[in-house]
Amino acid sequence: MNDQRWELWSKDVSAEIYDYLIVGGGTAGAVIAARLAEEPSLRVALLEAGPSDEGDARILPVRGWMSLLGTELDYDYTIEAQERGNSAIRHSRARVLGGCSSHNSCIAFRAPHGDMQRWEAEGATGWGPTASDPFFQRVFEKVHLEEISDANPLNRALVDAGTEAGLPRLSFATDGSFGDGVGLFQVNVKEGIRQSSSVAYLHPLHSLPPNLRVLTDTTVTRILLDDDKRAVGVESSRGILRAEREVILCAGAFDSPKLLLLSGIGPASHLAEIGIPVRVDLPGVGEHLLDHPEGVVVWESARPIPGPIVQLWEVGVFAHTGVDPDPLPDLMLHFGLMPFTWHTEPAGYPTAEWGFSLTPNVCRARSAGTVRLASADPAQPPRIDFRYFTDADGYDERVMVEGVKAARRIAAQPALAAWIVRELAPGPAVQSDAEISAYVRATANTVYHPAGTCKIGDPTDPLAVVDPHLRVIGVEGLRVADASIFPSMTTVNPAITVFMIGERCAALLHGEG
Repeated sequence: MNDQRWELWSKDVSAEIYDYLIVGGGTAGAVIAARLAEEPSLRVALLEAGPSDEGDARILPVRGWMSLLGTELDYDYTIEAQERGNSAIRHSRARVLGGCSSHNSCIAFRAPHGDMQRWEAEGATGWGPTASDPFFQRVFEKVHLEEISDANPLNRALVDAGTEAGLPRLSFATDGSFGDGVGLFQVNVKEGIRQSSSVAYLHPLHSLPPNLRVLTDTTVTRILLDDDKRAVGVESSRGILRAEREVILCAGAFDSPKLLLLSGIGPASHLAEIGIPVRVDLPGVGEHLLDHPEGVVVWESARPIPGPIVQLWEVGVFAHTGVDPDPLPDLMLHFGLMPFTWHTEPAGYPTAEWGFSLTPNVCRARSAGTVRLASADPAQPPRIDFRYFTDADGYDERVMVEGVKAARRIAAQPALAAWIVRELAPGPAVQSDAEISAYVRATANTVYHPAGTCKIGDPTDPLAVVDPHLRVIGVEGLRVADASIFPSMTTVNPAITVFMIGERCAALLHGEG
């Protein structure tokens, strides 16, 4: 990146005009930028608040992903005090080119067909499985995926224990079919190097086409609207950047609604409270915040955890708990080759030098929260309130309780007997549903899957923020394309679905569909 072109691009470019400005160089943003730039006549700028990931040994080897948490590459958001959950949860969000695809464990699932059918039923017309499949396929043609091998003996033991507990052995394929079972994860990794959106779509940066400018270390503070409520550019740390065609917001489930709100687009009552003039009263902005809430069961291992280890969380379990009649599993468990005690130790539960964990997740949690501004100052982080475990019928809590029981059933199988010394958390004294619920809510974590705060839907839906073409309702020339558009949570880890959203957005901008 030392050629003259990159030196020129590092200077102030506020006088320049582009056809498309893409705000956020993350999972979807990098995809959109690369695909738009395939049309040589288009002038495209990709704006990323963080640095480049290229050549960075902290980022590219997937094995070290957990060491990125809490660093300068992480926004490390705190959450509001939770009425029924763990208020100490911190939400990692990447501040680097590639976004959270440069910062995650690279577990790679396409959304099951049932999820996409649900999206369409919820108002995402044209996003059903038949319509979405070609865009998932475009991702798979660009992003290298591989299944974690069964070389690690503890991973093998967990898979065997799952089958002993009655679950079928699965290969987590990419064809959209899905059901209960246990198997080794598929990851977007190649020879230990993460295949993030930046790696797969942008690297090497010095070979990018001349019509694409990647402006790292560029913070956007506001979207600029003209008198006709058309997005015409952005206010940024580099000055005013203008878009002749469209602005595409890809800043994620926290910062996309934050930028809309800072720009006067959102619930009028909240904007008035903060002192921001209302340009477009759009009640759904910042509503409908979703996640995969996560519990944990931890065991002490009888011996050190062996290798090889790819990224520590390498086996997945999916099951029906009996709480949800949906044909898709309602419970997801990740198996970790470590004692995951971040929230159990502070609560007084023991740890051990050697251990492993199963983390039950609610696949389609029904509790929904909000993202709001703390003030009109763009430098202030947003107020994030997940309202964990507050759904009216206690669905999330019931799935999580059954998830702890499922984890214990798997650990009780013969295949794991030689590995286990004792259950560290919650421990054998915690047995009743009420005790399990109290434990899991007090020590819950997140899988870092926030979504839903600018949800897609029919324009008549009072909480819809974007229409099925990803256009912000009530604004011309502005789209959102990231996990914030999810109308409901995917049953699986959502990263590949966000790649797909990038591909679909680029196609829409190219006039496809």
